[in-house]
Amino acid sequence: MRTTLYETDIHAWSQRQVDLLRAEEFSAVDWHHVIEEIESLGTSQRSELRNRLISLLMHLLKWQYQPELQSRSWNATITVQRDDLESVLNDNPRLRARLPEFISEAYPRAVKRAVSETGLTKTTFPTACPYAPAQILDEEFWPA
Repeated sequence: MRTTLYETDIHAWSQRQVDLLRAEEFSAVDWHHVIEEIESLGTSQRSELRNRLISLLMHLLKWQYQPELQSRSWNATITVQRDDLESVLNDNPRLRARLPEFISEAYPRAVKRAVSETGLTKTTFPTACPYAPAQILDEEFWPA
């Protein structure tokens, strides 16, 4: 079995593909893997956005529904997730328009994790996300 550059050094392979595309040597491009990598990139960006939203929403819920346990750690997690979420959205502006959709997808998982971490019942939390996209991203917003 022949090992390819794609399998042994993805960075070198990607640089080679860029060089071939710039030189318009389209017949030499590894199209199968180029397509695979482009699809994977889109998937990983969406996954990162979802994961950051889940963590952020879970901490906002904990902040709101367990005010007596608010901590610097929760504050830091909320701040970091907001910063990183903004970075993901700035790097992928087309995802910003879909933020409400991603929030709707992430919210049930955030509730599930909040239930697990807090011991509160699922019915403690609203069935739909109580925070607007702008609030979620707003570093001055802290639910009460």
